[in-house]
Amino acid sequence: MYTPIQTIRRTVRRRRGFTLIELLLVLVILGILAAIVVTNFSGRGEDAKIKAAITQVGQFAGALKIYETDNSAFPDDAQGLNALMQNPGLDTWKQLMTSIPQDPWQHDYVYHRPGSHNPNTFDVYSMGPDGKEGTEDDIGNWAAPKK
Repeated sequence: MYTPIQTIRRTVRRRRGFTLIELLLVLVILGILAAIVVTNFSGRGEDAKIKAAITQVGQFAGALKIYETDNSAFPDDAQGLNALMQNPGLDTWKQLMTSIPQDPWQHDYVYHRPGSHNPNTFDVYSMGPDGKEGTEDDIGNWAAPKK
């Protein structure tokens, strides 16, 4: 016959590790949680890039309007967005930007005056994720991108 302390010790010795079923159950639960997390966060990176491009296009449009106020005209196509950071030879010019970044997909922003979407002013836009001009994913100062 065992004393109560010996019985507890024998029980503890038998239960030191996890059984295979317990380990498999934990792995299944972790797999389900990982699937939920990945599903919730997938696609967020592209949404962030689109929002960054929309913000940058808005900043260019605002700077170009200030440029027009200072110089009585928007830059032409040859001057482009560089006119915001380098004097194109105007006495009234003021530097409005220190650099012209690329869009989130590492393409140059596009500027046209007069614009095809805004014939009285200008178009400034990103070619979007596909990097092709004139497609539905272009992000410009004329409308929100289509998803």
